[in-house]
Parts: sequence; C-alpha cells; structure tokens
Amino acid sequence: MNRSALTVAAIAAAVVVVGAVSSLFVVNQAEQALVLRLGAHRATIKEPGLHFKVPLIEEVVRYEQRLLSLEPPAEEIILGDQKRIVVDTYTRYRISDPLKFYQTLRNETNARSQLTQVVSSALRQALGQVMLPSLLSEERTRIMSAILAEVTDRAASYGIAVADVRIRRADLPEETSQSIYDRMKSERERQAKELRAQGYEWGQQIRARADRERTVILAEATRQANVLRSEGDAESSRIYNEAYGRDPKFYDFYRSLEAYRTTLSDGNTTMVLSPDSEFFRHFGGANSGRR
Repeated sequence: MNRSALTVAAIAAAVVVVGAVSSLFVVNQAEQALVLRLGAHRATIKEPGLHFKVPLIEEVVRYEQRLLSLEPPAEEIILGDQKRIVVDTYTRYRISDPLKFYQTLRNETNARSQLTQVVSSALRQALGQVMLPSLLSEERTRIMSAILAEVTDRAASYGIAVADVRIRRADLPEETSQSIYDRMKSERERQAKELRAQGYEWGQQIRARADRERTVILAEATRQANVLRSEGDAESSRIYNEAYGRDPKFYDFYRSLEAYRTTLSDGNTTMVLSPDSEFFRHFGGANSGRR
C-alpha cells in the first residue's frame, strides 16, 4: 500500500472516530435533554445515561430536572382596602415538559422573566380583592392556595410545573410605616396624658375623701372623749360627794390639811393673820373647839 492510500485511510479512520465520539452524549441524573434534528424535535430524554445522535445534523439542548427557585425583587401591591404593601415572594418550580418549554421560552433566563410576570399578576389579582387584616389571619392560607392555583395553571402552558408559591414577607412601605408609627406614637401619648390627668383627678378625690373621713373620725373621737371625760368627772364628783357626805367633819379637816400643805410647803411663806383666824382653827387656841 502506497503512502497516499495510508494517508487516506488514516484520515478516514480519524473521521470515523470523531464522528463516533461526536455522536455520543451523556445525560446525568439532574438533567433532561431534547434531541433536535435540523431544529425539529426528534426525542426527549429524561433517563440518565449514554445516548446517541447524528453528528452535524442533530443537536442536544439540556435543561435542569431539579427543583428550581425564583426569588423576584419585592414589589408594591395595592390591597382591596387601598392600602399599599411591599410583598416579597419566592417560587419553587421545575421544567416538566422540555419540548413545550423549548418551544415557548427557549431558555431558563426567559423562563424566569416570564414566571416573574405570572407570579406578579397572580399576586395583584388575588391581593387586590382582600383587606390587610386577611393577610395577618388564617385566611392567608386560602389566599396563598388561590395564588398557587393561578400560577400553576398559567405556568403549565410553558411546560413548567410550579411546586409552591409563598409570601416571604409583607410589609407596609417605609413612608407609610413611619406615618403609622408617628400616628400610633401620638395616640399613645394622648392616651398617656388622659390617663395621667384621670389618675391625678382620682388621687385628688381620694385624698379629699380621706381628709374628710379623717376630720369626721377625729371629730367623732373628740366628741366621744369629751363625753367619756364628762361622764368620768361626773362619776368622780358623785363618788367624792358620796364619800364626803358620810363624814363632813373629816372632809373639813382634810381640806384644811390640803390648804396648809399647799400654802406652807416651801417654808418661805409669810402670812399675817389674827390668832383666832378661821384658817388656824385646827392648830388649837380660842377657836379650836369650834366646829
């Protein structure tokens, strides 16, 4: 065999090897693939493994088979009561029909953009009919179920199966939150002032009532003390009178002794009296025998 024949054979063998290699492709467990022949669909492959295609004529388009996540930017939505809230959502989905997905969206970038619009539209439609308190109650579950059903139905036309749609956070806009906070603060301050004024008024009433009761109690106590003192003095006088009435001479003598003790007890008393004075009748003398 001459040199030119060997060269041709080597080139042919290389072409065969390259063709054989380019006709093989691998689909892993996290992927699914479309085999397109000149742009037309030939096969959908969802099973992992080694597969064949016609080189130069057929191409392979790969898509994720795993659950994907969509977390669009937060957006402002007007509720049924005309209140504005900022809603932050997340969506979990997977490519269920690769052919329909390829025909409608081509790639995942377009899919994310289109699905973001679908979720936003479903949110606005559902939340535009409810009041703010509904999002903070058990009714939120029903609202989310309605949103999920709407997104699932619309996404199916793109070959996408939506697993879940959730509102991660729903807040009032910053300017609205500040306004509400200021209004709540003013209202609480007003209530605090009213309560302080009411407390002061109640305190004054309680103190006035206590002072009045104190005055009444003291007056009653003073009256009772005076009555008891008068009764005691009267009883004392009665007892003294009764005792003195039993022996008037002794009582007269006792009173004279009390007068002597009171008058002469300090030893410096000087008195100028007649010897027959009544004051000294118990000291003996001319009048000692007088009774």
